[in-house]
Amino acid sequence: MIVDHDAYIAEAPEDLRPLLVRLRDQLARALPDAEEIIAYKMPGFRIGKSIVAGYAAFSRQCGLYVAPAAIASHADDIAAAGLKATKTGVTFSPTQPIPDALVEKLALASRSGHNL
Repeated sequence: MIVDHDAYIAEAPEDLRPLLVRLRDQLARALPDAEEIIAYKMPGFRIGKSIVAGYAAFSRQCGLYVAPAAIASHADDIAAAGLKATKTGVTFSPTQPIPDALVEKLALASRSGHNL
């Protein structure tokens, strides 16, 4: 059972771990008052009762999960970075990492989307 972010990252595919470490650091900086949690078997950042951002590793890529409004409001930035998005997430890989500035924009927009 995954108990914290460190354990989650340690169990991720080796080539994805540096991306997860960097993403975790970026989210912590963008959301300094957020609490690190594990929810839905994924690491996330919670403010109050709202999960503002989460991330996950898969076999060949990672995902950043935020409020749907954050994805919608930054769809052009996501496309410009050459990344794919769903209603609530953006996927990226070692060959196509997510830009630092985009992580911050998405985290802050997700926070706003939760009215925090």
